[in-house]
Amino acid sequence: MLRKFLIALSLLCLPSLAQAADITGTAKVRDGDSVLIGSTRIRLGGIDAPSVDQLCLNTKTERWTCGVAARDELAKFSEGKTWVCHARSIDRRGRTVARCEVGGEDIQKWLVRNGWALAYVRLSKDYQADEAAAREAKAGMWQGAFIAPWDWRVRNKKTAILGATKPPEGARAVLLASASGPVAPSPDCTIKGNVNTAGECIYHTKTSRWYTQIKMNISKGTRWFCSVEEAEAAGCRETKR
Repeated sequence: MLRKFLIALSLLCLPSLAQAADITGTAKVRDGDSVLIGSTRIRLGGIDAPSVDQLCLNTKTERWTCGVAARDELAKFSEGKTWVCHARSIDRRGRTVARCEVGGEDIQKWLVRNGWALAYVRLSKDYQADEAAAREAKAGMWQGAFIAPWDWRVRNKKTAILGATKPPEGARAVLLASASGPVAPSPDCTIKGNVNTAGECIYHTKTSRWYTQIKMNISKGTRWFCSVEEAEAAGCRETKR
């Protein structure tokens, strides 16, 4: 009984996320909505940005790597600036979900208003007005055609195509594909994902036995991932050998 009382007392003494110290420092940008500050993995709350291997169409209906662009624009904007992140919760992959300021500016607001992310209204309506402004200005992804990041990750074939450019026939299949090819889209994105004969998505790191034997080909369902967390979020499991 005493032991249970002491455990309960210790839990009450732990600071809540709301009372936790802000996370500050310069950030390593992993993609358009996740960064690393020190050893803390941070997911920018209230928004959803394209994964680095997501494809969009530009104003000429040509494919372009909008996910890479979102990551690079965030990295360029925040380079050398101090981040201040206010923790809100911990997601199921152990990342700190936070609202962050970069140089005093709400970075989620900046991403959505510039068309590099969407307001994730399932969890927050804070950035709806900024998304409307980006759509009106045809900023970032809105200049062409694209699929919402949350639909792209699950390959939702019934989802709407967004953007200002009228998509050509068959555009949905193009937009649901990934930027996978023989070469990784970025030096930081070298985890390979493939689909086995049972229809399971399996991911392989460079230390995996079959890594070098997997040939990256969009038509065969392969894709690159930038982190184990991203691979698992896409429904993939690690290879057993």
